[in-house]
Amino acid sequence: MTQSIVVQVGQCGNQVGCRFWDLALREHANVNKMGEYDEALGSFFRNVDSRNRACGVGGRIQHLKARAVLVDMEEGVVNEILQGPLGEVFDSTQLLTDVAVGHMTYGSCYWEQIVDTLRKAAEHCDCLQCFFLIHSMGGGTGSGLGTRVLSLLEEEFPEVCRIVTSVYPSAEDDVITSPYNSVLAMKELTEHADCVIPVENQSLVDIVSKIKHMSDGGMPGRVIKRDSTIISGEGGLSGAEKPFDAMNNIVANLLLNITSSARFEGSLNMDLNEIAMNLVPFPRLHYLVPSLTPLYTLADVSIPTRRLDQMFSDAFSKDHQLFRCDPKNSLYLACALMVRGNVQVSDLRRNIERLRPSLPFVSWNQEGWKTGLCSVPPVGHSHALLALANNTCVKSRFMELRESFTKLYRKKAHLHHYLNVEGMEQRSFSEALNSLSSLIEEYDHLDATKGKLMRDAARLSIAR
Repeated sequence: MTQSIVVQVGQCGNQVGCRFWDLALREHANVNKMGEYDEALGSFFRNVDSRNRACGVGGRIQHLKARAVLVDMEEGVVNEILQGPLGEVFDSTQLLTDVAVGHMTYGSCYWEQIVDTLRKAAEHCDCLQCFFLIHSMGGGTGSGLGTRVLSLLEEEFPEVCRIVTSVYPSAEDDVITSPYNSVLAMKELTEHADCVIPVENQSLVDIVSKIKHMSDGGMPGRVIKRDSTIISGEGGLSGAEKPFDAMNNIVANLLLNITSSARFEGSLNMDLNEIAMNLVPFPRLHYLVPSLTPLYTLADVSIPTRRLDQMFSDAFSKDHQLFRCDPKNSLYLACALMVRGNVQVSDLRRNIERLRPSLPFVSWNQEGWKTGLCSVPPVGHSHALLALANNTCVKSRFMELRESFTKLYRKKAHLHHYLNVEGMEQRSFSEALNSLSSLIEEYDHLDATKGKLMRDAARLSIAR
């Protein structure tokens, strides 16, 4: 049995993480009717008794504790979580809150405290497989402190996979220095993460707006079922919905699907380590574009659900992407399909063969598909599909980010706020910009091979 630890950093990271634990508990409660602490629960939860002693697999559920570390420079969000319905799920020894500065100051002054907290969480695992880091890119805490924690994870646990979910700001972000924060964070993500799953605020806003529009003005009989909608928290532990809750729910559902094979059985389980192993042919090019389907269900059960084949087509539609780019007009390095529900391997193979001709793969990896089948669907759905595409299309968004950064940096605007922090130097900005430009160039080199068949290397002849 393997375990994973979720590291939530900053306001966004902790809010998304809270929704993940809420929805994960719903899924396990829906399946685990007998209240037993099994391997599925053990992958992300500890079971402790009243004396805080660990209870082994096979016994009754005593008191579940999330395998999580919560970090924030401000206490507000974390305190709100602890005072809410999920408060008892988090171990007080796994919380780090204080008022300080981001990457440099907090990361340096509290290095030992952060490491100690991460080690304690790891010690509760028999076989630690993966760290999931959740953070935002635009704000100071998520970008600065989040990437500092990421580098600490690599230093302390070099053999443990690091999968990062990064929430990118929209072009109209209200934090004027978000281009600085994002580009500085990008350098750390490129160097220290095994996989980065970028999620963009604007894509989340578009999905939420589309679903709410359908809900308000839908045709008779096509009313969206609220308690099973991907953007709704109804039926969970949360109370009245707040701003960003709908967007956080989408990201939480993304995490539910990624971790489903680790939490439940399936005919074709995908090991978490296999994501990086199969989808990242070059270590720096590890940004995976996520697409999620379905995004909603209809209240009228007499209307047939969308055919299974349509779900696979939706996964390659822009409307279902959580990051704004165009994979079909770019180059695929590899692609993973993580399916949940009663789906057969034959269905999976048939749809891959159907979609393959329309998806441009690099010439040396035409069979670059990784598939997973988990038998347990999300609550309220019969099927679900998450596609993770390693595609050169992310380059376009990175170029936009570089342009926003350059506009500020050329005039040295707002730079003094960063340079006043001890340990922060101007060369950090030029290094981050060079790192991003180098990343874009690597994607450019791959794009240049599109439509060209690379010649196979000459075979060695055997001397006779």
